[in-house]
Amino acid sequence: MNSVARRTGHDGQPSRKPAPTAQRWPALLLLLLPLAATAQTAPGGGYQLPPKALQAIVDAPRPPQMFTSPKRDLVALVQTPSLPGIEVVAQPELKLAGLRIHPRTRAQSRFAFGTGLSLLDIASGKSLKVEGLPAPLSLATLEWSPDQRWVAFNRVDSASGANELWLLEVGQRRAHKLVSGLNTVSGRGYAWMPDSRRLLVQLQPEGQGEAPPANATPTGPAVQETEISATVRQIRTYQDLLRNESDARVFEYYLRSQLATVDLAGTVVRAGAPQLYLAATPSPDGRHVLATRVERPFSYQVPVSMFAHRIEVLAPDGKFEHEIARLPLVDGLPTGNDAVPTGVREIAWRGDAPATLVWAEAQDGGDPARKTEIRDAVMMQAAPFERPPQTLMRLGARYAGVHWGRGDLALVDEFWWKTRQTRQWRIAPDHGDRAPELVFEGLSEDRYNDPGEPVSTRDANGQRRLLTSADGASLFYIGQGASPKGDRPFLDRYDLADKQRTRLFHSQAPHYEAPQVVLDDQGKRLLTLRESPTEPGNLYLRDLDASDAAPVALTRFAHPTPQLKDIKKEQIRYQRADGVELTADLYLPPGFDAKRDGPLPLLMYAYPAEFKSAAAASQVTGSPYRFNAVSFWGPLPYLAMGYAVLDNPSMPIVGEGEREPNDTYIEQLTSSAQAAVDEVVRRGVADRERIAVSGHSYGAFMTANLLAHTRLFKAGIARSGAYNRTLTPFGFQAEERNYWQAESTYQAMSPFNYADKIKDPLLLIHGEQDNNSGTFPIQSERLFAAIKGLGGKARLVMLPNESHGYRARESILHMLAETNRWLDQYVKNAEPAAARPKAAGAKSAADKAAVSK
Repeated sequence: MNSVARRTGHDGQPSRKPAPTAQRWPALLLLLLPLAATAQTAPGGGYQLPPKALQAIVDAPRPPQMFTSPKRDLVALVQTPSLPGIEVVAQPELKLAGLRIHPRTRAQSRFAFGTGLSLLDIASGKSLKVEGLPAPLSLATLEWSPDQRWVAFNRVDSASGANELWLLEVGQRRAHKLVSGLNTVSGRGYAWMPDSRRLLVQLQPEGQGEAPPANATPTGPAVQETEISATVRQIRTYQDLLRNESDARVFEYYLRSQLATVDLAGTVVRAGAPQLYLAATPSPDGRHVLATRVERPFSYQVPVSMFAHRIEVLAPDGKFEHEIARLPLVDGLPTGNDAVPTGVREIAWRGDAPATLVWAEAQDGGDPARKTEIRDAVMMQAAPFERPPQTLMRLGARYAGVHWGRGDLALVDEFWWKTRQTRQWRIAPDHGDRAPELVFEGLSEDRYNDPGEPVSTRDANGQRRLLTSADGASLFYIGQGASPKGDRPFLDRYDLADKQRTRLFHSQAPHYEAPQVVLDDQGKRLLTLRESPTEPGNLYLRDLDASDAAPVALTRFAHPTPQLKDIKKEQIRYQRADGVELTADLYLPPGFDAKRDGPLPLLMYAYPAEFKSAAAASQVTGSPYRFNAVSFWGPLPYLAMGYAVLDNPSMPIVGEGEREPNDTYIEQLTSSAQAAVDEVVRRGVADRERIAVSGHSYGAFMTANLLAHTRLFKAGIARSGAYNRTLTPFGFQAEERNYWQAESTYQAMSPFNYADKIKDPLLLIHGEQDNNSGTFPIQSERLFAAIKGLGGKARLVMLPNESHGYRARESILHMLAETNRWLDQYVKNAEPAAARPKAAGAKSAADKAAVSK
């Protein structure tokens, strides 16, 4: 189980699989405070504080992260920390080759670490205290040993510069430090060997000396040159790139690490010479190490992931055994989201074999425009790597991973972004004469027919393997269970012979209950995370053999916002003008009654998504039975300030068949917004004169466009967005075409080009050190300057030391203060329409209606 995380969105390459439904962090509010207590600091210099009801959300306790043991009988609970202060976030940070590095600790730059560690016994529900933990704990990552006798964790303490590997002895429940001086600039820096007696680690090299000066006196200009080519290459707009040779030397210094093994007594055995390692993973039998390292030439155009690489197999003592590939610098890809580099890709150990490597290689030159039946070949090569690789499978789309089971059972996934087509195949990796069998075929965006993910568990070597029934005849799948009634998570048993599914568990109202871990090989015992609108998520133990048995609660996390347990949430459905069905979550403050109290000011918060079919775009998302968790990141805090909230209203951009979704982006976006506004007004919870729109990243892009092309909203709040698409000329979000292939679309979608049409107040918030592809801080700065020069109303807030997602407590509090003041001034206390002079170019009601058609 993973930690709860907020979705901030992105403007880069789409993932190969649909993103999971975002979860919100529970938080603590105070309501009904006296007016004097809610007064916020007046806007001006320095960080501002929002009203106390909003401050309480920022400082609320959060649920722990949970890590299940290999034997599935224990859970490690890591306490989620509060937000760090700006003095922590403002520590030195190097931005090199797409990486952000804390120079003192030799670690990836991060500012939030686990503050507590305990164990939970699943059978009894007892919490087990751990002794000997360091202070501060400052836990970065955690991994169980294959035999479950130990838990390894990485401690990173910026105050002391410590980057340490610690061990928790599970039986004694006592922790101790194993080794200091890890290098976690790339990856976690450690991995268990299969014997559970040693770990493979990446250490800071001995005798390396002082780092090269970051701002050394230049020895000459930074020079780049292109070659004439008939091939169009796609180069995304990356951040934090190398700028010169001085940067390159500093980058090498901090990335360089020493491979070594360390035993449980702390004895370190170094393996070979220090290198620029990106990753190193032991084979399932522990006799080999797959190592990937960077080589020159470097690039000023792309991040380290696209630099020249050498992939090789080493012995645990560092002795060279076999070279898999030397991959050249990738300075761009063919056009299209299905484009990939040529050569070895996505290489990993086969989990069910002692030492066999598996990888994919493009058969179409990595170019989706090339016509061919076979896109990828899946290759396999076993130690001692003397025989040539064999072809495991040929795919008509891109390789999307494999689930290993045994010699006659593995599942291979393939995916094609352009059509959203996804397939899953059953293969017998040890029996090359057996033809692949199709397990599932469908569309990634078709949530109603998603079969779920196959369940896996750790084997004796610590490798992920498919969980099969005791007789080996069945697999298990866990899925979200999307339906017209909302998400209803499930557990299925899949019969390998007849390919039939048997539903073993299905979430039932009035709860949302998601399977987390199958505890036996019959699918009879299940660990779930159950919640309801008034109950936060807690772990439950279920005996599926006893259908009438009540689930047993293992944790009892308290309601973080008891004052708000009576928030009213409704999953609403309404229709766009073109017939597409839309979904949204409507939240109302406790005790509100539309008939008695009249309409409220309303905040709408959304994030557009692209679809290839109207049917998929019309599917219900989310569940009415999820916990009403209030996060400082989303719109729900403003319920405490007397606003209604429309969260995650559908903003689908549909392009069926050969049509490109973004060619009608503005029409579809404004039509979706019009439908949402009409629905909340029809319900009597909002009036047209007091509605605001907000979003982060691509949601901010949406916000600016809605203010530029409609007068539906009295104000907008746009955080960390991109507004001029000529600054992202080689694609953005799901747009595959470059600017020169779709100039009119790029121009039409850029709200910067329509800054003169933005007549309603727009609050722009941006991190000064945004690291996200495309959302450069200059995007907000230039839109603000345009609105200012054109006589519009805007405010620009640049948060110091912040990236795409804001991290410091002071920054979050300031964001809430700015947003609350903007909403109060321009929405809650807005002048009636009749009292305001009509701005030049303002649209009439008839104009607004026409926009949505």
